[in-house]
Amino acid sequence: MNTAAARPPVTWRPTPEQAAGSRLADFMRWAGDRHGVCLADYREVWTWSVTELSDFWDTVREYFGILGDGFDGPALAEEKMPGAVWYPRARLNFAENVLRHALDPDLADTPAIVDVDEDGSRRDITWTQLSGRVGALARHLRDVGVQPGDRVAAVLPNIPEAIVGLLASASIGAVWTINSPDLSAQATLDRLVQLEPTVLIGTDGYRFNGKDYPRLHQLAEIRAGLPTLKHTILVKKLDPELLSERVGFGHQDSAAITADAVDPAFTRLPFDHPLWVLFSSGTTGTPKGIVHGHGGMALEASKGCGLNQDMGPGDLYYVAANTSWMVWNTLVNNLMVGASVVTYPGSPTYGRKDHQFEILASTGATMFATGAAYLTLAQNAGVHPGRDCDLSTLRSILSTGSPLPESTWKWVHDEVKRDVHLGSDTGGTDICSGFIGSNPLEPVYLGHLQAPLLGVAVSARDESGTAVVGEVGELVVSRPMPSMPVSFWGDADGSRYRGSYFETFPGEWTQGDWITETDEGGFVVHGRSDATLNRQGVRLGSADIYAAVQHVPEVADSLVIGVEEAGGGYYMPLFVVLQEGQQLTEGLTERITNTIRERTSARHVPDAVIQAPEMPVTHAGKKIEIPIKRLFLGHAPEDVLNRGSLANPGSVDWFLAAARAHRNRT
Repeated sequence: MNTAAARPPVTWRPTPEQAAGSRLADFMRWAGDRHGVCLADYREVWTWSVTELSDFWDTVREYFGILGDGFDGPALAEEKMPGAVWYPRARLNFAENVLRHALDPDLADTPAIVDVDEDGSRRDITWTQLSGRVGALARHLRDVGVQPGDRVAAVLPNIPEAIVGLLASASIGAVWTINSPDLSAQATLDRLVQLEPTVLIGTDGYRFNGKDYPRLHQLAEIRAGLPTLKHTILVKKLDPELLSERVGFGHQDSAAITADAVDPAFTRLPFDHPLWVLFSSGTTGTPKGIVHGHGGMALEASKGCGLNQDMGPGDLYYVAANTSWMVWNTLVNNLMVGASVVTYPGSPTYGRKDHQFEILASTGATMFATGAAYLTLAQNAGVHPGRDCDLSTLRSILSTGSPLPESTWKWVHDEVKRDVHLGSDTGGTDICSGFIGSNPLEPVYLGHLQAPLLGVAVSARDESGTAVVGEVGELVVSRPMPSMPVSFWGDADGSRYRGSYFETFPGEWTQGDWITETDEGGFVVHGRSDATLNRQGVRLGSADIYAAVQHVPEVADSLVIGVEEAGGGYYMPLFVVLQEGQQLTEGLTERITNTIRERTSARHVPDAVIQAPEMPVTHAGKKIEIPIKRLFLGHAPEDVLNRGSLANPGSVDWFLAAARAHRNRT
């Protein structure tokens, strides 16, 4: 499909003063003075960053003053994908590089974290206080026997204690992982049991949209399912005075542990030592544990937040991120460059659809990261944030999670702030960062992502692997990035890792996104080319839904897809094959959706439950989610479906008719 068209209008352009005052411009001048590299504009910086890969990343390390030892020699010692070797003699610690800002006299007593609740109450945690709490928790973890490489698992909402837990674990060299408490106990165990954690940090509950959600029973179930646990820490959010005998299991109180400040101690570790494990959506089975390293994330955070997003000391970053989504990790990535962050565990629409803009106004945030779906929701609600809220400090909005409709793009400039730098970025849990997105030096064109991010050798490829411009292709990265996963957890021979990214084009990374590169060097993202579900900017796993539906005895089989629709809509139907003699009544539909909600989360509940006569499967018994999704997107059956690969090819006819009927309705 050819998407070449006239250049769209410019929606934002930096003033000469903004461009010259950006950290990226300062980096360009610094690189010229220090290394003799002449860089005049963004495209020259990007070209240098992907052709002289090792020099670029070592310059990033120098410019941001990354702490550590053994950085002599090239940054990229061995280039291959997968398995690139970065700084083989280096030793560093991610948490040390975050908390060095607490030693800066200009930052020490300023807020590092601004914690906000639904009712608008606010608590500031200074850099000095953050450092003291991290040191106290880290000492406690060491006292209970936590060693480098041990796993610390958390089930927490987006609260300061989660950031403290991550940094404390990282300071020791323990491996961090976190899940949101709105996931069911079983969905959480599907992830955590793989890691065999020794410490669990949980909460008695959380408040969301004005309602309290007790979680002690869930936490007890998770503890019972983790036989390797030696220690539990409880964060009391609903009842700070909760008595131990009412908890029902042995634990330590988080507030008591961190009450007295302790200077943190940091264990310096190899560049690729595991920092955290993020989990894939679980589309094809048990969620995969994606392991990122200390060094890779320290470099990527510095480059991404500091240069592409132009964040640093004096900035305040706000995102209402669910902790199961990699966007939550961007909070600590912004702390890495000295920016402050807002933590908010509540509903984005509490009380009113534009509640997030109220938070931006009350905190004075300078950057707002959000899912495209929220901006479209606010647009459709007819709110006027720019009129009703003081957004004078807001200078940039980062939209992610799904493509941003052009009508919403225009709405932001009309109703939020005319001169705000609105950018749309695309990236992934896989790299805990972005591939294509914003920069402070170039104009933004309506509907277009500005450019490849620095250090990302990205292009659109057709089926033969040829780079294409003006046509839809696969997002492919041809050279290593330091934040590419160290490994998948438990993937001893690397076969699952290679199979996930490197089979389509061996030696090159294929992300699974449809993109178009424009003649001007921008990009348009068309959505996922695989079967990952993406509800309100949060990636969901079909496997979690299938696991829940198994508890409804009338359902013999099921298949779920997510369809990106024109105007920013998203349609997620669940098709079910029922046991012989059963019919999909209103009562059964309600029981199916309630079961999904109870065993996963409200986000997993489908938009419709539809009875199908038979589920198409391959000869190996696998469901064909991707071809069915593409039928609903309007692709020709012969282009997306090979009937010969199916054990029951006639079953597809019903889905063809259902897809046509859906398109006719929309």
